[in-house]
Amino acid sequence: MERRDVQGHYEELAADYDEHWVYGPDYIPWMAARIVEALRLTASDRIADIGCGTGLFAREVVKAVMPTHPVLCVDPSEAMLRQIGNPPLADLNPVVASAEGIADGDVDLPHGQLDAMWLKESVHHLADPARTLRGLAGRLAPGGRLLVVMLPATIRYPLFKAALTRFEELQPDPADIVEHLTAAGMEAGLTHVEHELRIDRDKYFGMVRARYMSLLSTFSDVEIEQGIEEMRAAHPEPVLTFPDRFAFVHGQLGAEQGGSQ
Repeated sequence: MERRDVQGHYEELAADYDEHWVYGPDYIPWMAARIVEALRLTASDRIADIGCGTGLFAREVVKAVMPTHPVLCVDPSEAMLRQIGNPPLADLNPVVASAEGIADGDVDLPHGQLDAMWLKESVHHLADPARTLRGLAGRLAPGGRLLVVMLPATIRYPLFKAALTRFEELQPDPADIVEHLTAAGMEAGLTHVEHELRIDRDKYFGMVRARYMSLLSTFSDVEIEQGIEEMRAAHPEPVLTFPDRFAFVHGQLGAEQGGSQ
């Protein structure tokens, strides 16, 4: 198994990231709407997207909520943040930092305490998720909300068998994330949402070849090509249809319980 550093993976993918993540015209607005609902976002909230990438979801959240404070787009990759625009949109404020840096208080936040934050498909990159999530909860104001959007422990993607097996080996269990938020003093719960994806087969194979999921960066070029041949044999249909199911782990502080940082 190849080992590639996560930040390097995203630096290489940055220029084409949006192309690989926009499965279809409905996906990004659908997910952004689910985030808005889960966090009960309002225009007055001070909001952060932790591990925002190119700001795909933050842009849609801004359209839906029209916040009075710019949404903080936090990511350790400058290359990814540059895709937001230069200068960035007035409603998006790029912050070059890791989730750990925010959690440890190494970064001064323009808004001070936050009312809501989300992490979408980045919790599996955290070396110590319990510590980091506790620190992120500490950056919230009284009544603050935190949402972790992640894939469940198993997925039904049309990937090659070795990739699906490795995913199950590496993916955190959403139930453990619930426990981490509870230990951080939050009232935590778990729900699931699902969206059907329909994507041209050759486009999806191209996404796999580009390693659109960080999981795929653990495979060599030869292994990727062998995997695509396996997928080609298993899926002769021109359009792949499969469920994209997400675990939404949500936590909230009490009204008198602000962050300690």
